[in-house]
Amino acid sequence: MAILNINGVIYNLDVEPQWPLVYVLREKLGLTGTKLACGSGECGNCTVLMDGKPVLSCLMLAVESEGKKITTIEGLAKDGKLHPIQQAFLDNYGLACGHCTPAMILSAYALLNSNNNPNEEEVKKAISGVLCRCTGYVKIIESVRAAAEKMRQREDNV
Repeated sequence: MAILNINGVIYNLDVEPQWPLVYVLREKLGLTGTKLACGSGECGNCTVLMDGKPVLSCLMLAVESEGKKITTIEGLAKDGKLHPIQQAFLDNYGLACGHCTPAMILSAYALLNSNNNPNEEEVKKAISGVLCRCTGYVKIIESVRAAAEKMRQREDNV
């Protein structure tokens, strides 16, 4: 049994001790935005946020996640409205096949929560744990920087 806090919802789940978090998210809870690619921590496509920090859910056991706040890509949109980072990826063509996109967005989210005006090198470092085989990263970096700008403007208007 594991009690998991995922996207602000508490789940009481029967889990096997060897099940990785990515398996529980995708197969037991239907949160398929978290992708499984390599299964060995090399690609970063399974990235979720745990207590606000990016972690590889293929290497994290579900039982180790108890007591942590887990955020998946599904947890960013609110009231049917995309988070500004999600919208920036759409507006700036920061995705191609889309497989790495949830992990890229969550990595960017973690960055922008600690640095609302990152330079290109800081963005590159923040997303460096996620491999993209389609885009060449230029549009991803542009998307993150555009999201930062949009979020700063939003802060200024509050």
